[in-house]
Amino acid sequence: MAPPLPHAVARLRSACLEHSETRPRLDRGEARKERCPGCRLIPSHCACALRERVPTRAGICLLMSEFEPLKPSNTGWLVADVVADTQAFAWSRTAVDPALLALLADPRWQPVVVFPGEFAAPDRVVAELPPAAAEGTRRPLFILLDGTWAEARKAFRKSPYLDRLPVLGLHPEQLSRYRLRRSWHGHHLCTAEVAALCLALAGDLRAARTLEAWLDVYSDRYLRARQSLPVDADAPSQRTLLALRDTARAA
Repeated sequence: MAPPLPHAVARLRSACLEHSETRPRLDRGEARKERCPGCRLIPSHCACALRERVPTRAGICLLMSEFEPLKPSNTGWLVADVVADTQAFAWSRTAVDPALLALLADPRWQPVVVFPGEFAAPDRVVAELPPAAAEGTRRPLFILLDGTWAEARKAFRKSPYLDRLPVLGLHPEQLSRYRLRRSWHGHHLCTAEVAALCLALAGDLRAARTLEAWLDVYSDRYLRARQSLPVDADAPSQRTLLALRDTARAA
């Protein structure tokens, strides 16, 4: 096991555990199973040795619903594992973290809300990066609403500080490969999948591919642990992740 990376989602999780009066059953009282604090998997399936940070031009800002940081199936944590410039904030209808407002006003960043365009006014919707981000005068900051579909829609509707920002409506061709939670719609991608698409759009291809592979490794080990199966050290997902690492080191 390894200690958690000091990233934004890990810090938000600690704050939730400290201040939440009600918690999901998994985090109530004594844990059912011991979990690695670094990757949230049980010790026998720990994947920390495979974890890798990748430099990026783009940043990710996660607005997380109340209990998302506490869920082992949450993939915003995986985004923060790979992308150092990941910020995470708890979403609330009645309060806004001043640090979030400062981030959105920082002239070094070009914030873009990532959400289906049909839910926004047409004049806000963009199909590509805004000019400031595309031309390199400002770094793109992708704002992802991390929660269930119902929670994400609520956050989009009831966050007036996002109303002035452009909305990037992605149209991914692939169906979701995420297997840790059920979705009624195969085209609903998990947070890590959306983040990978955003990174690719910003030109951070190595980070995008690493995040996709890290998601696959985590999903495989999570499911094998749940099914009481041992780790498959030769799993295709692990081979892909290691190949990406080796290629980057050889370059």
